[in-house]
Amino acid sequence: MPKYFFHVRRHGAFEEDLEGTDLASPEHALKEAIAAAREIVAERIRMGQPANGDTFEIMTEDGTLVATVSFRTAVGLD
Repeated sequence: MPKYFFHVRRHGAFEEDLEGTDLASPEHALKEAIAAAREIVAERIRMGQPANGDTFEIMTEDGTLVATVSFRTAVGLD
């Protein structure tokens, strides 16, 4: 099974996912990123923190960019 990495771009800073996640396809990786973004935004809202501005950059093991997922888009704000 291929491994996908969910790097986060936050206000110009890059947070690298060093572990990655084994998923069946790019489509599954995209669904996983959307679900994770929604969970993160929900938790931030519960904690009274800003909930926007982040983006997942989904990449394969060889560094190929599969997709980008804006947290705002994942929760329907865009």
